[in-house]
Amino acid sequence: MTYLWLALAFIAAAAVAGVIFARQGTRSGEARSGEARSGEAAKHWKAVALAFAALAVLTAVFDSVMIGMELFHYDASHILGLKVGLAPIEDFAYPLAGVVALPGLWMWLTRKRSGGRGDESRSAGHNLKGLVPQALLASRPVSWINTAYPFAAAMLLTTREIDWVLIVGTFYFLIPYNLAMYGINDVFDYESDLKNPRKGGIEGALLQPHLHRPMLWLAAITNVPFLLVLAFAGGPVAWISLAVSAFAVVAYSVAGLRFKERPVLDSLTSSTHFVSPAVVGLALAGADVTPGLLVLLAAFFLWGMAAHAFGAVQDIEPDRQAGIGSIATVIGARRTVRLAVGLWLVAGLAMLATPWPGPLAAVIALPYIVNCAPYWNVTDTTAARTNVAWRRFIWLNYGSGFLVTLIFILQWSLTS
Repeated sequence: MTYLWLALAFIAAAAVAGVIFARQGTRSGEARSGEARSGEAAKHWKAVALAFAALAVLTAVFDSVMIGMELFHYDASHILGLKVGLAPIEDFAYPLAGVVALPGLWMWLTRKRSGGRGDESRSAGHNLKGLVPQALLASRPVSWINTAYPFAAAMLLTTREIDWVLIVGTFYFLIPYNLAMYGINDVFDYESDLKNPRKGGIEGALLQPHLHRPMLWLAAITNVPFLLVLAFAGGPVAWISLAVSAFAVVAYSVAGLRFKERPVLDSLTSSTHFVSPAVVGLALAGADVTPGLLVLLAAFFLWGMAAHAFGAVQDIEPDRQAGIGSIATVIGARRTVRLAVGLWLVAGLAMLATPWPGPLAAVIALPYIVNCAPYWNVTDTTAARTNVAWRRFIWLNYGSGFLVTLIFILQWSLTS
């Protein structure tokens, strides 16, 4: 089979899945006029076109860099020969498949359902209806890469090979880990989420009460087996890092611990959520602990603290209404924003002390600082306005990940 036929099969499967998801997503929605549907369709395809254009540019650049560094090559007899830069035209099938399938999946996950919220009269079997799509929505698919990437990069750069541990661990930190981290949070934050206009979409599900217990069971069932397998694959250092990672996920949200309501500890714990996958990857790979590695992890940890602190600013009002404490509710919006800027700045400066090409990553702190700086004098009453910058922050992570990947590729080529 040539690469072209493989790519076409992938696109066809994505198109079929996208249509099915879209139909399922609109089946239970409210009836709309033909004019309204036409307008929505136009906006939909415009968004798809813009998304594909952005992904196509990234694909052309990213693939050309990797091919230029001879990290891999294509058999000329299996491709058409048409290229954008050094990337064969067939490579663009995958971003196209993504923008075709994912909008329909999102419509299905966020579809409106009949019946009032929190209807407790449903039967036990019916109570589980909608658990899977709501669990996926709760897991924040847009942020899955933020935990899977650090693990995969840490292992791959250390071992220089793809094995079953890398595959299993990457999948775990991609989906089950996020399902537990965000799902548990949405269960125990339900009362405050009711007062939070951000919830119910890309920034978090609004899990109905009848799904709370099933959600907790689903988180346990999907996480424990992976934790045991990864623990089996590693030694004591891996066991400790896995234990710390799992504890941080639970302790952040569950009643009785609620680290998210303990100022400063909330940011420390949240940062652990994103740094611990990298530490687990390094432990499983048997990486040597060097001063440069410790500085890099410290910079990553400071970045995570800054991200959490800044994200907490937008929720000051609903958190206070729900009686929830956070670093932002205690020290105030203005000081929290300034703290976040300072942490990002120190994180960037710390990267200058890492071995080459690590210092190149120092520039990645600048977009976050620029994004946050306009709110330097924000007040508690205007804190909700920072949500605009927070939404940009979500997408900044993708751009930063792209730049980090280029640095990793450079590191790979220098040490190979």
